[in-house]
Amino acid sequence: MDALDRLAEPGLDLLRRVDRLIAAGVPEGHRVWPLLRRMQVLPGDAVRGFLDLHPVPLASAGHAVRRLVRGYDDVSAALTDSVLWSGPAATAYGQQRAALLRHLDEGPDSLVGRLESTAGYADALADWVEGSRLALARTLADVLRSAEAVAVVAATATGASTRPGPVGPGAADAAEIGARVLAVLCVAYDGAETLLRQWAPSLAESAWRPPTDGRPRYDQPTRVGW
Repeated sequence: MDALDRLAEPGLDLLRRVDRLIAAGVPEGHRVWPLLRRMQVLPGDAVRGFLDLHPVPLASAGHAVRRLVRGYDDVSAALTDSVLWSGPAATAYGQQRAALLRHLDEGPDSLVGRLESTAGYADALADWVEGSRLALARTLADVLRSAEAVAVVAATATGASTRPGPVGPGAADAAEIGARVLAVLCVAYDGAETLLRQWAPSLAESAWRPPTDGRPRYDQPTRVGW
């Protein structure tokens, strides 16, 4: 259990009240509006969805992927054993073996390279989740002890109208809390999108590179010199 888990119950209780007041109407031009349009969700619902994200499963996935590399190492070791025969068939086998070894474990575009990138991406996501949960927990801790929270609780406890209409008591305070919560979640999701852009090239499918025997390929242009 981390700090966000410990703050979840009081935080969600406050945000349920915040959502009710925001749904009823908040001051025009308030900074919460662009955040609501971007996230397309009320603050309480946004936090509730984020609570399901935990770093441990992602870190465990990274460790599991790395364990698969040992199997590829065993195959590569078997392929490096020398053969005691010669001739055209041995030459063809050698070319296929070299190509397969390249495909298995030669550089970042190989299968092992892609496995290592996948594990690295899982680790990066785990770090992102851990950091984002900590940032959200700090924001919730701040808003729970804020003057705005006192005003929101008072407004919703006295039976203030939460039907759409003129801005009522506590609405501006709810909007301020909502803006602070949605802002930190926007930063978190921006971070996730940045990670995906950074790692996407390393997560692409590993393409098979056929063997070459040094002879010209007639399906490709060749340079002719004198």
